[in-house]
Amino acid sequence: MPDKLELLFILGRPFSPIYAAAMKLRQILYLRGIFKQHSLPVPVISVGNLVLGGTGKTPTVQYIANLLLSRGFNPAVVSRGYGGRARGKHNVVSNGSEILLGPLDSGDEPFMLAESLPGVPVLTGKKRLYPCKYAIETFGADCIILDDGFQHLSVKRDIDIVLFDTTTLAGNSRVFPGGHLREPISALHRCSCFILTGSNALNKTRGDKFATLLCEKFSNKPVYYSSLTEFTFINSNKTEVHSENIGTTFAFCGIANPERFRTTLSDHGITLSGFSPLSDHTPYSSSVVDKLVKKAKKSGAVSLITTEKDAVKLQKHQLNMPLYTLKLRSSISSEFTKRLLQDLSR
Repeated sequence: MPDKLELLFILGRPFSPIYAAAMKLRQILYLRGIFKQHSLPVPVISVGNLVLGGTGKTPTVQYIANLLLSRGFNPAVVSRGYGGRARGKHNVVSNGSEILLGPLDSGDEPFMLAESLPGVPVLTGKKRLYPCKYAIETFGADCIILDDGFQHLSVKRDIDIVLFDTTTLAGNSRVFPGGHLREPISALHRCSCFILTGSNALNKTRGDKFATLLCEKFSNKPVYYSSLTEFTFINSNKTEVHSENIGTTFAFCGIANPERFRTTLSDHGITLSGFSPLSDHTPYSSSVVDKLVKKAKKSGAVSLITTEKDAVKLQKHQLNMPLYTLKLRSSISSEFTKRLLQDLSR
């Protein structure tokens, strides 16, 4: 974790109870109907988390959307569109057939979802009720997937999934600004189930202990596991490349957990001349790109490599070096798939 974040948590610890109380009050106001919750005429699946930063929401949304599409559903994905310039009540990133907004307007994650989910409309909007309604009325969506929806209480959901990264779990278990949590632990009572993402041999024991703890505290909520099952390297022409043909490369990324990206590259035999972690949702200006290219050349790299999320923001830049992208896909336990389809059938 960056030192500046540790410093923020230390300085913010006295304010955690105030923020936690405000979030509890907000939840009570929704539960008592003082703040209105809107119902939709189709099932709503929320994929979210309790912890700040990345927990694998995007791969999970991809998995669920592809699963529903393969089973005859017509899902649509709705996101807030964090970082995007589009400010409409509903912004159509993709209509399922073509992509209509670029990453600067849509936000990097919605654009990435649109690229990776042909056949699935992807929309954004600060008040997600509006893009949800638009997806149903215009595209005939019969199921809505809310990306990062756990704290967005104004839209009622039928299935409320909370993710925890199996390596970082609940962080320091304190509420922001004194810690990693967006809400108090008690907020988990309103979810339907948990998924521990990024499960592997190294973190399995710790993950199992955390799963046991969740089952003890929230006995009626099942815990599932997901793991990364597909690691693909692609070039700028969207062609798959074997890792042995990449050569010495310089890695960079602007994601919540950059160290995980570097470890994944090393685990798959990628030789790195250097690594530059950037802040999450970094906007790639020409000056930022130029500095990265200079660092890469100085380090002796023959190419650059980044994440799928970062690559979508680099499409309009001339890098003057080959760029490779690591494409990841997750798989969730079969028990989750069975439960999800059963719940939807009701």
